[in-house]
Amino acid sequence: MFVRVTADSAPRPNSLRDLGMTSDSNTLVSLSEFSYRKGTEIYGEKEPAEYVYQVKSGAVRSYKLLSDGRRQIGAFHLTGDIFGLENGSEHRFTTEAIVDTAVRLIKRQSLETVAESDAMVARNLLSMTTSNLQHAEDHMLLLGRKTSLERVAAFLLEMDKRLTAAGVIALPMSRRDIADYLGLTLETVSRALSRLHELGVLGFVGNTQRQIVLLDRNQLANLDLQS
Repeated sequence: MFVRVTADSAPRPNSLRDLGMTSDSNTLVSLSEFSYRKGTEIYGEKEPAEYVYQVKSGAVRSYKLLSDGRRQIGAFHLTGDIFGLENGSEHRFTTEAIVDTAVRLIKRQSLETVAESDAMVARNLLSMTTSNLQHAEDHMLLLGRKTSLERVAAFLLEMDKRLTAAGVIALPMSRRDIADYLGLTLETVSRALSRLHELGVLGFVGNTQRQIVLLDRNQLANLDLQS
């Protein structure tokens, strides 16, 4: 369900950035901006993949519900991330706003039309698709081959690259989200974080413990590789 904020029409794009995902001027495509309250669905699994999205602010989770009712989160989309680009005609995952979130939308058909005549846009689309595939492969390896402590260490290293500001990782997602992303129980994630705290690898800021300071990245990387 969309809550419409603005709609804008936007010179000749030379990249996805110029295509309108972060630009306010592009006459070739039509852009819209929507806001979603925390927990609101952005699109559902098997719905038509008519749009490509970019997180303007907030955070988004992509997930599937398994036959036994469990939830498997496939990816977290953070500020600046583009998501919803599918190979087929339908979305493979359901997406929800983790916190109050604003996204920008561009019609997929508009992207494809421009890509047909713009080599840079086409290369960027291919690069995005390749990156998504690599993330899926890495995530599959994480779920299938790594111990619980390795999984949490790998998650923190990923978030360190994507979220750290002023030395602090400010996690928008809950521990339940982290557990469903790593294929672990909530209790296991909590134990792993407590263990890393005891080892002096990380510290917590604030009562919610969603703000994390990495005190020893080398040790964390070694845990990811060897535990």
